[in-house]
Order: sequence, then structure tokens, then C-alpha cells
Amino acid sequence: MVVSIASAFLAVDWGTTNRRIFRFEGGAVAHTERDDRGAASITDFAGEVAAIRERFGDLPMLLAGMVGSTVGWRIVPYVAAPAGIDELVAGLDWIDDRTAIVPGVSCSANGRADVMRGEEVQLLGAVAGWMVPPDALLAQPGTHCKWATMTDGRISGFTTAMTGELFALLRGHSLLAGALTADVTDGDAFREGLAEGARRDLAASLFGIRASSVLGLRDDADAASFASGVLIGSDVAARTDDCAFEQIHILADPHLGNLYATAVAATGREPVIVDSHSAFARGILAIGDKAL
Repeated sequence: MVVSIASAFLAVDWGTTNRRIFRFEGGAVAHTERDDRGAASITDFAGEVAAIRERFGDLPMLLAGMVGSTVGWRIVPYVAAPAGIDELVAGLDWIDDRTAIVPGVSCSANGRADVMRGEEVQLLGAVAGWMVPPDALLAQPGTHCKWATMTDGRISGFTTAMTGELFALLRGHSLLAGALTADVTDGDAFREGLAEGARRDLAASLFGIRASSVLGLRDDADAASFASGVLIGSDVAARTDDCAFEQIHILADPHLGNLYATAVAATGREPVIVDSHSAFARGILAIGDKAL
């Protein structure tokens, strides 16, 4: 089905626990909404898509993210890096003549395999929307932080770090859980954690939080910020060693983006925060321009 990109269409950035729905008109976002109807909570995807069309318009639709995974509607094969908009368009999985799922991207180098679903649209959109240069290092903080190298505007390789998930596990199920109840803030404790994390002796650094609490060397009110700093500091240090880029672009919400920006600045590089929702919009528009 060929539709002018100037016409209206719908897109869904479908995560595991939540999703964001976009309606595009004339090449711009006309309306967007976020809810908690993530892929892991859906049993009838056809019904969900019909309900979205009933609310937002009976329009062509592009679906990205975990909707194409083992917890989604159906498993869509990954496109191998290096990958750009053309490769994603070629890998679209058409449910019907006006509904398609965007493939994720995979890579394998030096014996390490990696995959992403949904982040690829943001990454390519950031380049398509001139938010980042075509050659850049981008970080996408979250439960699983993605670090992607862009070369000539395409995803040439990436690494996923389980930084956010590790923090959640420590906070909920570890020896440290009782001390990690406070909010994480960008203060002295967080920055001390960054310096400790940069040593990358992660297991020992984390136990040190327990020892500091027992000995009264650090107030438990600061423990969560220190622990977050340790994890983020280790993550950023590992990715920026021998990095050729002086600027690191960060696609994230303001709170988490600012924490990563502080960590990047501590390495002597310049952090640049990019709005992830705008990047997704630009990426899905670029896909729609070729596919709809």
C-alpha cells in the first residue's frame, strides 16, 4: 500500500511494560499518548491494534519495539548491523497491507552477540532529524543501557549493559536492599560513586556500600545515590575507554539523562542530551516515508 507521507498514519513505540502511541499528520506529530499497555501485558494484539485505530483513526500503522519479540505479537527477525533506514524498511514484517512491525537490529563481534528492539528507531531518527552527526557514539540509558556507534548515519555496532536492571535487583533483592531506599540524586554521594565505579572493581565496590553502612562511614540516605553512581560510572568508563568521540550523545528522559551526563562529563567528554521521543518520531517518519 503506497500512501504519501503527508497523509496521516499511526505509530506505536511498544515497550515491555508501557507504550507510546503517535498520530502523524503532514509529516509531524499531531498527537501522542503514553500508557501502561506494554507488550508483556497484552494477549490479543489484533484487538489492541483495532482499539488504537478506533481511538486515533483508521489509518496505516507502524509498530516498533517488543511487539516484534517473544513477548509480542509475533517474532520478527533481526536485521544485522550495519543497518540504516533502508535495511529496516526491507525487514518490515507486514501483518496486513497497512500494518507492519519494524525489525530490531543484531550484531556480533569479538565473540559477543547483542540485540535491540525499538532503540534502533530512536538511533536512526536522531541522525535523520539532525540531532546528532552521522558519525557519533550514542547512549540510551534505561533498564538495559544501549551504547551505539553510528557510522555514516547507520548503526555500525552496539553494546548493551544491564545497568538499570542491576540497580533494580540490588534495590529489591540484595544484601544492600535495606540501605537503597532513598531517591537517587546528583550530589556528592553520586559523584563519589562515579569515581569508585570508574575503577571497575564492581563486585567489591558494591560490597563496600554494606561495609560503609555497618561502620557508619556513609549515611544510608546517600547509599542509593552512591550505588547508582558506582553502576553508571562503571558503565560509562567501560564504554568511553579509547573512545574517539569527544561528544557523547545521550537519548533519555531528563532525570536519567542528567545522571549519565554527569558521568560522561567526569570522563572529560562533552555530554549532549537528545530527546528520545523526538528521535523516535523522526525515525518512524523516515521509515514511513519509504514504506507507506
